[in-house]
Amino acid sequence: MSDPSPAVDPHAADATPAADVRLPVPSSADADAEIRYVDSCELPTPWATFRLHGFIDPASGKEHVALTLGDLDDGEPVLARVHSECLTGDAFFSQRCDCGAQLEEALRRIATEGRGIVLYLRQEGRGIGLINKIRAYHLQDAGADTVQANEDLGFAADQRHYGLCQPMLAHFGVGALRLMTNNPAKVVALQKLGVQVPERISILVGHNPSNQRYLATKREKLGHVIGLPAE
Repeated sequence: MSDPSPAVDPHAADATPAADVRLPVPSSADADAEIRYVDSCELPTPWATFRLHGFIDPASGKEHVALTLGDLDDGEPVLARVHSECLTGDAFFSQRCDCGAQLEEALRRIATEGRGIVLYLRQEGRGIGLINKIRAYHLQDAGADTVQANEDLGFAADQRHYGLCQPMLAHFGVGALRLMTNNPAKVVALQKLGVQVPERISILVGHNPSNQRYLATKREKLGHVIGLPAE
């Protein structure tokens, strides 16, 4: 399933800067913020051999990566996923969320199409970090939902930021995405940065008995477009 979304003209940028160069990050909070591209390597996966690219955000010291496949700088919208780190789901196969299944499905779809990109951003737990995520899970074990738990710890429901996406995409000459997400707010955030998103593509995978309340909360409180099996 896909939804058309109004596009915004992308910012012009050099498509192929040299390794270890710094790219500007559009940010109202810090106009001088920048991201540094470091290096890349081949990454064989069960679906295809991707190219893994490393970036560093000097402001935070965080390391972010992009996985790419095929030619991306032909001006056509690129099949993409902007994925926030979820150690529990991506690496430990947690059934509390759908994150790992979404990442795997995104890579599979890109491999099938032969062209695409995944931006993997280090903002665990919707931006609260791994240890606070464990604390939030403890609160959920006691009855809080995923939004209540974050708020009870003193955080916003969703603290993620997407300012790094535009310069990361510009590095590859990408200005328009066919974005795999169930979150319309992510589409809006990218459009405000000047990234065109002419199509939102649903990625409804990984539903199981352990994450039904989590998914229902994301739909009801965070506006995600999710149909649950019982419906």
